[in-house]
Amino acid sequence: MWKNLFAEFIADLRLQKLRASLTIIAITWGTFAVILLLAFGEGLGNRMLEGMLGAGNQVMILYPGQTTINHEGLGVGRPIRFVEEDVDLIQNSVPHIAFISPQYGRWGIRLKTDAAATSTYGEGVNPGFEDMRTMYPASGGRFISERDVTEQRRVVFVGNELAARLFPGENAVGKSVLVDDMPFTVIGVMQPKLQTSMNNGPDANRIIIPHTTFRNMYGNRYLGSILIRPTSPEHQLEVKAAVTDLLARKYKFDPTDKNAIFVWDFIEQENISRKVSAGVTIFLFVVGLFTLLIAGVGVANIMYVVVKERTREIGVKKAMGARNRHIMAQFIFEAISISALGGLFGLLISWGIVAFILSLNLNDGAGQFLGSPVISAEAIYLTIGTLSLIGFLAGVFPARKATKVQPVESLRYE
Repeated sequence: MWKNLFAEFIADLRLQKLRASLTIIAITWGTFAVILLLAFGEGLGNRMLEGMLGAGNQVMILYPGQTTINHEGLGVGRPIRFVEEDVDLIQNSVPHIAFISPQYGRWGIRLKTDAAATSTYGEGVNPGFEDMRTMYPASGGRFISERDVTEQRRVVFVGNELAARLFPGENAVGKSVLVDDMPFTVIGVMQPKLQTSMNNGPDANRIIIPHTTFRNMYGNRYLGSILIRPTSPEHQLEVKAAVTDLLARKYKFDPTDKNAIFVWDFIEQENISRKVSAGVTIFLFVVGLFTLLIAGVGVANIMYVVVKERTREIGVKKAMGARNRHIMAQFIFEAISISALGGLFGLLISWGIVAFILSLNLNDGAGQFLGSPVISAEAIYLTIGTLSLIGFLAGVFPARKATKVQPVESLRYE
C-alpha cells in the first residue's frame, strides 16, 4: 500500500511540476521563518539571561537604608549600618544559605604598574563572592581564598579589561601592582563575560581584594552591602524573610519597613527574565506560524486541483471496490509528503544560516545578543508537529471531497 501511495505521489509531482514546486517553496519559506525566528528568539533570551547572571547568579544583595516607620518608640530617619559581625550572625542563624559575603566598596582607587596608571572601583569581599558574582578566573589564576582573608594578604583579583590596560600584552598573574601606593600581587584575572546589569560599573574594570585587607587599608567601619545566595531558589522568600526579621530585631526597625533595608533580588529578576523570554518566543512563533498557515492553504489548493483532475480515476477505483479510507489515505499522504518535503528543505536552510552566523563569532554590539541563535530540539518538535497538522488538514478536506465522488457520475466527468 505504501509503495503504491509513494508511486502516485511521485507521478502527481511530475504532472504538477509548477504548482507542486511553488507549494513546496511556500512550505520551505514558512518552515524557514518559524525555525529562524525561534532560533533567534531563544538565542536572544539566553544571552539576556546570561548578561543578567553576569552581575549576580541567584543572589540577594542587601543594602542598608534608613527607617521610615516608627518602631518601639524610635523615630523615623534612623540610618541602618551593616558591620562584618552581621555576616556571621546571618550565617549562623538563618538556614538554607549557600554563600554569604560582606562587601566593602570604594571609588577612585589608584592603580599603577610600570606600563600604566589608572583609577577604578575596588571591592573587599570573601571567597564566596566568586560564585555569587560569576567572577571566575582565567586559566592560570585564582580568586581570593579563605587564607588570603585570614592572613589579610595583599593580593588582588583584576577584571580582564583592566588587566589588559595595566599589563598590555602580558600575563598579569604573578605581577605586582601598586594599589593606592601599596604593593599587591595579582593572583587572577577574570574571564571575559557578558554583563547587562551592574552597579558601580562593569566587573571587567574593577579589582577585588580580601575584605579584611580592605578594612585595614581604608579604615571602613561599615559594610556597603551583604551578598547572600540561598541553597536553592525555592528558599528565596524564606531566606529573605528570615534575614529581614533577624536584622530588624538587632537594629530595632519594623520588618515591613521597605526603606530600612533594600534588597536587590536577582532570583526574582531571573524569573521575570525567563517569563519575558518565553513571551518573546511565543510571539515570534505566532508570527512564523501565520506564514506557515498561508503555505498550508497552498497545499490544500493543490490537493483540490488533484482531486478534480483525478475524478474519473477515483470513480473507477471506487467501482472496482476501493474503500473510502484508501481514497482518503492517498490524498492525505500526498499532502503530508509535500509538507514534509518543504519542511525538510526549510530546516536544512535554517540550520545552514544559523551555523554561518555562529561561525562569525559576533561578540560586539548587537552581535552579543543576535549572534548566538539556537535551534533547540523543542523548536524542531514544535515545527514538525505544526507541519504534520497543516499537512493533515490540507489533505483531509480534499480527501473527503474525493470520497463523495459517485462512480457513475465520475465516468461522465470531463
